[in-house]
Amino acid sequence: MLTVAAVKSLLTDSFPDGEVKVVDLTGTSDHFGVDIISTRFVGLTLIEQHKLVHSAVGSHLTNEIHALDIKTRAPE
Repeated sequence: MLTVAAVKSLLTDSFPDGEVKVVDLTGTSDHFGVDIISTRFVGLTLIEQHKLVHSAVGSHLTNEIHALDIKTRAPE
């Protein structure tokens, strides 16, 4: 089981310049919502951005994380 802080740490490691917000959507520590603003997303499609997020959480996505609601964007 992952905490909000643990998920945020995984994402902050991959998006060190980013603004990362994580919420536990159900209170069960397996459904998370993430909102990330990062320069790593500049010029990428939404699918490519989400693939970077999936890569950041790695194998946790198929084990401890059951669902991940992802919102990504480059800074304005």
